[in-house]
Amino acid sequence: MAAEEPHLHLASASPRRREILERLGLRVRAEATEVDETPRAGEAPATFVERLAREKCQAGYAAAGELPVLGADTAIDLEGAILGKPADRAEGLTMLQRLGGRSHYVHTAVAVAGPAGLESRCVTTEVSLVPISAEEAAAYWASGEPVDKAGGYAIQGRGEVFVERISGSCSAVAGLPLQVTAELLARQGLAPWKEVRGE
Repeated sequence: MAAEEPHLHLASASPRRREILERLGLRVRAEATEVDETPRAGEAPATFVERLAREKCQAGYAAAGELPVLGADTAIDLEGAILGKPADRAEGLTMLQRLGGRSHYVHTAVAVAGPAGLESRCVTTEVSLVPISAEEAAAYWASGEPVDKAGGYAIQGRGEVFVERISGSCSAVAGLPLQVTAELLARQGLAPWKEVRGE
């Protein structure tokens, strides 16, 4: 039974982040946390997501017991403007039209708390999308995929059809930078590539 115990507490209900962590061989216990996701006045997008990742990690620590805790956050940066999850269809369609035919940055921050304290990193990826017509945006929104995605699209789903070029971490755009996450976990004594085989 001990082999079935989780290795990590994920301070998020995101199925995408859980899936990425499980790709590292980790058994994850996930629980959403409540933090205020309002950007502060003048806060840079990368600073914003790293602050939220740390706050989510800290909020999840009380429920984690002895487990390391991971928090993460992602935001779209379009010429310095932060695009989070669309509030409704109208905002989602506007986001897609604004992003279409342009390049933007995706900032994803990950924070891990454990024996080594709380550490965090932010990874930035540049993404270029092809132009998106109003009809394409409406059809994509109708699929339901963009509803809870930063910027209103998912690179790991149907939204990939709009991606012309990506420079940086693809997994970061999907919600968690895999290499940086593995590095931070290893610094907390949880090296997934060699220690979580279930023995």
